[in-house]
Amino acid sequence: MAVHAVRAEIEALAVDMNSFLRDAAHTAHTAGVGRVGQVAEIAQVAQVADVVGRGVAMAPSEPDAARAAVVIVGGHEGGAEVAVEPLVEQGPLLRASSVGHSLEDAVQQALDGTDLPVCVVPMTLGRDPQLVADTARTLTWLTRGPMAGRVMLAEPFGNATLLTGWLRVAVARVVDPFDAPDLAVLLTARAANSFDNAELFRIAHLVKSRGDLPWVEVAFRGGEPDVAEGVERCEQLGARQVVVVPADFGPAVDVPMAGVIDGWPLLTPPEISGMLATRIAAALLKLSRGDDGIAAGLDADHHHGHGGTAWRESDYDDD
Repeated sequence: MAVHAVRAEIEALAVDMNSFLRDAAHTAHTAGVGRVGQVAEIAQVAQVADVVGRGVAMAPSEPDAARAAVVIVGGHEGGAEVAVEPLVEQGPLLRASSVGHSLEDAVQQALDGTDLPVCVVPMTLGRDPQLVADTARTLTWLTRGPMAGRVMLAEPFGNATLLTGWLRVAVARVVDPFDAPDLAVLLTARAANSFDNAELFRIAHLVKSRGDLPWVEVAFRGGEPDVAEGVERCEQLGARQVVVVPADFGPAVDVPMAGVIDGWPLLTPPEISGMLATRIAAALLKLSRGDDGIAAGLDADHHHGHGGTAWRESDYDDD
C-alpha cells in the first residue's frame, strides 16, 4: 500500500481516536458505578483504534482528568531508551532499563516523589512477552503492603498486530519514493532468545504478504544472521537496493553501511508519546474499577515457548 494512502487512513482514524480518548478521560473522572459499562466500551473502541492508528499522537486529555507518574521498563527491544515528547498531562516519567532492581528502584522513586498513582508500561513492541510477565512479578512483590492500590500495570506498549502495521507503514514510507522492483527490505532487531527471534520471521512474512514487495528478510544486530549477512542474502536473491528498517526501538544498523538505505526510526517521539498516552489512559480507567492490571500481566508469557510453556533462558539458550 502506498505511504500516502496509509497515512490518510491514520489521519482519519486519529480524529475518532482523539474524541474517544477525551470521552474516556472525562468519563473516568465523573463516572459512578452505574457507568462502568460505558467506560469499558470507550476503552475497547480506543484499543481497536490503536491497531490501525499506529500510535498517532493524541490530543491532550481533559484538564481535570486522572493523572499518574509513569515508569517505562525496557527489555531486549530497547524500550527504556526511547525518546518521547513530554507527557504534559501526566506526572513525572521515569525509566527502568530492566525488570528486577532497576524497576523496583524506579517505582519506589516515583512513589516517594509524588502522591499520584504510578503507571508502569512494559516497553515491548510485541516480541517480548516475558518482559510483561517479569514486570508483573516484580510489581506483585512491590504492592504487598501499603503501596497496594497506588501502582498499576498498563497493557504493553505494543503487540504483534501493531508491530506488523507499524512496519508496513515504515516500509511504505521508505520504499515508495524509489518505486524500484528490485528493492529488498531487511527488518533488523537486537538479537534475543530463539522464540522472540522466530517471531520476527513470522511478522516479516505478514509484512511481505500484505504489501507489494518481492523480498522481506530478517537480520539481527549481535545475532545470526547479522545485518551484513542479511544484506548479502538480499543481494543474492537479486536485489539491487536494500532498505533496512528496525523492528525494535533501536537503530536499523549499528554503524552506517555503504549502499544500504537506512529506514530508521520505526516510530517517532510524537508517535511513541501518543501510544503511551493511550496505554496510560486505559490503565487509569481500569484502576478506577479496582483493577491494577498486575494479575493479568503474570500470564503474558504463558504460551511462549515449547508446548505453551513460558520461555526460560536456562532451558533453551546456552549463551
